[in-house]
Amino acid sequence: MLGIVEKPVGIEVRLVEYTEDGERLVAISSKVSLSSKQAEKLLDMGEEEVEVWIRETFRRMHFSPWEHSTYTFLVDGLSRVASHQLVRHRHASYTQLSHRYSEGYLRRAALKACRRLGLSCPEKPKEDPRGRREAYNKYAQALLRLQAEGGHSEVFEAAWEAFVIPPTMRDLDDVVREYIRGAGVYYSLLAQGVRREDARYVLPHSLRTRIVVSMNARELVQVFFPLRMCTKAQWEIRHVAWLMWRELSKVHPRLFRWAGPSCVFRENTSRQQPAPLRDYLDGREAFTIPRCPELVERPAIPACLKVAARVEGGDGEFE
Repeated sequence: MLGIVEKPVGIEVRLVEYTEDGERLVAISSKVSLSSKQAEKLLDMGEEEVEVWIRETFRRMHFSPWEHSTYTFLVDGLSRVASHQLVRHRHASYTQLSHRYSEGYLRRAALKACRRLGLSCPEKPKEDPRGRREAYNKYAQALLRLQAEGGHSEVFEAAWEAFVIPPTMRDLDDVVREYIRGAGVYYSLLAQGVRREDARYVLPHSLRTRIVVSMNARELVQVFFPLRMCTKAQWEIRHVAWLMWRELSKVHPRLFRWAGPSCVFRENTSRQQPAPLRDYLDGREAFTIPRCPELVERPAIPACLKVAARVEGGDGEFE
């Protein structure tokens, strides 16, 4: 059974809304495009027929009926590096946390630094009796002191609250301290009266954010998953894509069981009967394509797929 082993990535994906009867809607839309029956007969469809029409349109790569089923996700805690990759998918709708209002993540890092150093800091800037600037100054002092005096694990834990740190950089002490220094400089600028929209220029792109994204089933199956679930995708956006696929598989398994990275999508759209992604991962189904779209030769595809499902750096295992 495929399921994620949760590890401290700091990224959460929630499916907050979707076309509840999306599978039936896709099947009905498919039948409308290919059947000469009267409208009332098209709507009268049993579960077995739903299965047939979903499979038939997938096999034909006739995905326009899939556009009628839509899904809205809240992705929280990803970096702005990953969110900028996400918004490149143009057949989608987005609403993202304004960069100038990302201070909540930074404040969590500042408060952790305050607690580590035994400093008294207000939970919110407006709660400081001497005003917001004094609160910002306390946050800045705590962060810059932690950056200079704290042990690596202490600095890392504070930085993790506000920033996504790549697996390859988590043991690099000077890099982790640089994240905290950036946050400290940001608060020192606020303490001097610099506006947030200007102070944010000193923050790294790894700053966490949140975004609401809506996509239809066609965009997900035909474009997003093949590109972003693949090993060629950057590890963070790949992690997000696998989490999205997991959530969709819970509500509409008939639409998304054949979805996957480019190797699975190419294989399933070239064979007579598509197979579930789980079967390729577990070795119950073999690949027949000579190479995947990323030019990985057939013998190496199964191992490559398992790497994609594992997510680089051990940040989430789908097995």
